[in-house]
Amino acid sequence: MPEIDAYWAGEQTVLCRDDRSGLRAVIAVDDTTLGPGLGGVRLASYPSPQAAATEAQRLAAAMTMKNALAGLPYGGAKSVIISSGPIPERAALMGAFGRFVARLRGTYIPGVDMGTTTEDLTVMAAAGATVSCATTDPSPWTAAGVLAAALAAARHEFGDDDLTGRRVLVQGVGHVGAALARSFADRGARVYVADIDAGRAVGLAQDIGAIAVPADRALATPSDMFVPCARARVIDAPLARRLDTRIVVGAANDVLADDSVADVLAERRIVYVPDFVANAGGVVQIHAFADGWDTARLDNAVAAIGDRVTTVLTAARRYGTPLRAAQEQARRIVRAAALLPG
Repeated sequence: MPEIDAYWAGEQTVLCRDDRSGLRAVIAVDDTTLGPGLGGVRLASYPSPQAAATEAQRLAAAMTMKNALAGLPYGGAKSVIISSGPIPERAALMGAFGRFVARLRGTYIPGVDMGTTTEDLTVMAAAGATVSCATTDPSPWTAAGVLAAALAAARHEFGDDDLTGRRVLVQGVGHVGAALARSFADRGARVYVADIDAGRAVGLAQDIGAIAVPADRALATPSDMFVPCARARVIDAPLARRLDTRIVVGAANDVLADDSVADVLAERRIVYVPDFVANAGGVVQIHAFADGWDTARLDNAVAAIGDRVTTVLTAARRYGTPLRAAQEQARRIVRAAALLPG
């Protein structure tokens, strides 16, 4: 049984139940110091309701740091809709969830995440929720930001960002992963792709000249750069001790099973770029759309993710790991905001 403090992670955790639609969901609002909690809605299966709540809270905490480091006026939040099989009436399910979001009166602003779409967000908005991503999928900007992070990590580790001949393993080739695989291939990398949908991986590999790897063998595939773009907590301590790569940077949220895994990677001299730094391009685009930025300003803001990665990797010499360096920087931003009057 988890320690009692684990139940109180973040500011607010809401359990949502609607028997008519079959909805079972968790909304976790981690911190609203900088503004309303912004974070995606994940549709996935979980071994237990407690596991769903724990993941929502962990992902919400990462969103607090992501938004803070990106300089955005949002706090962190996340939600998960628990999947138990085929959904007979998807619109009814998303509408029911939207009504629960509406009850929070703007404290939580949902967006797309693994398993959800812009169409789902449109249904939530129609049910009264204030949402992001109802008209534009932010995944191209997420991919662009991860590419900027990967190139910065390559400069840090290899001395330049020339990926010609470098082995790049992309795990998960949905919208973001597929876009990244194409970008790496365009830069001359030897790209390996893996996905639980083997046909999708094979099709992409044929299209871009990559090599498809079975999903169950992906993590044993040697690489120069491992780019996780699938589920959370993919690297635990045992895997970190045998992972054959030099850089870990990807679009997946909450890549490490726990923070101690960052120490294992550091001990093995594997460069780890914290996911909440690398994958911030999507939230930058969301804010840019809401605030009326032009394309040039958005592109510059997404490209700046590379600069933040360089700062974090440099600061890791002081803090021990890039993860601790990024966490401390984010905490300083939130603490400073909490001291402002009003």
